[in-house]
Amino acid sequence: MDPILENIARVNRRQLFGQAASGIGLAALASLVGKPASGDEGAGRTLPVPAPEANRFGGIPGVPHFKPTAKRVVMLWQGGGPSHVDLYDDKPVMREMAGKDIPDSVRGTTRLSTMSSGYGKWPCVPSIKPFKQYGTSGLSLSEMLPNIGSIADEICVVKTMNTEAVNHAPGVTFFMTGAQVPGRPSMGSWLSYGLGNDTDNLPTFVVMTSSDKQKTCGQLFFDYYWGSGFLPSRYQGVRFRNTGDPVPYLANPPGVSREARRALLDDISAINAEHMADYGDPEIDTRIAQYEMAFRMQASVPDLLDFSNETEATIKRYGPDALVKGTFANNCLIARRLLERGVRFVQLMHAGWDQHGNLYTQLAHQCEDTDAPSAALVQDLKERGLLDDTLVAWGGEFGRTPFGQGDPASPKGRDHFGRAYSWWLAGGGVKPGSTYGETDDFAWNITRDPVHVHDMQATIMHLCGIDHTKLTFRYQGRQYRLTDVHGHVVEGILA
Repeated sequence: MDPILENIARVNRRQLFGQAASGIGLAALASLVGKPASGDEGAGRTLPVPAPEANRFGGIPGVPHFKPTAKRVVMLWQGGGPSHVDLYDDKPVMREMAGKDIPDSVRGTTRLSTMSSGYGKWPCVPSIKPFKQYGTSGLSLSEMLPNIGSIADEICVVKTMNTEAVNHAPGVTFFMTGAQVPGRPSMGSWLSYGLGNDTDNLPTFVVMTSSDKQKTCGQLFFDYYWGSGFLPSRYQGVRFRNTGDPVPYLANPPGVSREARRALLDDISAINAEHMADYGDPEIDTRIAQYEMAFRMQASVPDLLDFSNETEATIKRYGPDALVKGTFANNCLIARRLLERGVRFVQLMHAGWDQHGNLYTQLAHQCEDTDAPSAALVQDLKERGLLDDTLVAWGGEFGRTPFGQGDPASPKGRDHFGRAYSWWLAGGGVKPGSTYGETDDFAWNITRDPVHVHDMQATIMHLCGIDHTKLTFRYQGRQYRLTDVHGHVVEGILA
C-alpha cells in the first residue's frame, strides 16, 4: 500500500479519542431510551476517507476524466484590471454620450469600490483610442492592440466575464483559488494534483512575475496566488525569480561535484523514505520529490534559459525587451520554452493595469509592454504545432468602470469594475476568431451569455479533460474543489 494511504488507515490519537467518545455517548444514549447499545446499528456505514494521494510522477487514477483538448495551459495574468471599455468592447453610444451621466437605469445597484461608491456624477468616458476590425473574422479591438489584432483569427474574446470582487487581492484570489479569502489551492495546483507531471526535468507548475516599466502599479503578487492550500505542498507553483538566479540555491556550492551531490541526495532520500514509511506524511513525500527535482533542474534550467538557438526573427517577434530579464516579453519567451519541454501550467503575472488617474498615458504603455509578447507566444506555439493542445488565457481580476474617475469635468481614470469585463482565450479546443456574450450600450450590464469566474474555471478544467465537480480533496470534513459548489462549462466557446 502507498505509505500515505497506509497512514490514513491507521488509528491516530485524535481518531482514538474521537471514536471512544462516540462509543461512550452511544452507550449513554442507549441507556436513556432503553435501547441496547450495539455496534450492529452502524453496520454497512463507512467513514469518509481523504481523496487518494496522487502517485509520484502521475496524477490521480482516472484523471483525466475524458480526452482533453488542452495538455498544457499558460495563464497570461494582467494584474490591476485591463479596461474592457478601451480595449475589447467597443460602444459607439458612449461616444455620443461622452461627458454625460450614465443613466440610473443602467447603473442600478451595482456594487462598486469605496473609491467611487459615493459619487454624485457618473460621466460617461468612451474608449480613449479608436477600434479597428482585425483578421478575416473582423474582430473589433482597440488600435492599441495591433499585434493581438494580428492573431484575431486565433482567439475567442469573452465579453461577459463577471465577478463579485471589487478589490485586487480578493479578485485575483477568487479566480486563482475559487474563494476571495486565501487558503485554498490554486488552479495550477489542482491541475498538478489531478494530472501529474508531463516532464521529470522541470516543475509541473511554474510562475513568473513582471511589472510595468513605469512601476505605477502598487499591487503585490502574494504567494497564495500559486499556493497549494490544503493540498500537499509538492503541488504549489515554483516561482522563477526575475532577478539573480531564477531558482535560488539550485547550484552546487564551490567544491561540490555533481557526483558528490548525487551521493548525498541518495543517502538523504533513503532516510526520508524510512521516515515516510513510519509516518506517511505527504510533506515528507514533497521533500523527496523536491530534492530530486532540484537535482534534475541543475541540468535543465541552464538549457531552458539559453536563447542562443532562438532565431533573430523569433526574438524580434516578442519585442525589444525579449532578452531583458524580468520583463513580460522575456517571461513569455521562457513560457514557450517551458511549455514545449512539458511543463503543464505556466502562470505569468504582470502588474500595471490599475489606471485610476493615468488612463490617458499609462494604458498605452501597458499595451506596448504586453501586446507583442502575448501575440508572439500564440504565433510561436502555432508554428511549432503546439497551439492546438495548449490553452492560452489572457485576462485580469476585473475590468474598469465605463464612467470616469476623478474630477467629473475632466476625469483621468477608471475605477474597478466586476459586473462585466473581457478576457480572451486561444488554442486548446477554443473556438477561434470568435466573440462570446454581449453587454449593453455602456459595457455595464450583461445582456447575453454571462460567464462567471467559476464558469471560466470549470471551462478551463474541462478543456484539460477534467470534470470540475469530480476533482475534489477532503479537508476539515468536506470535499473541496476549485469551483466550490458553482460553475458550468461554457459550451459556446468550445471549438
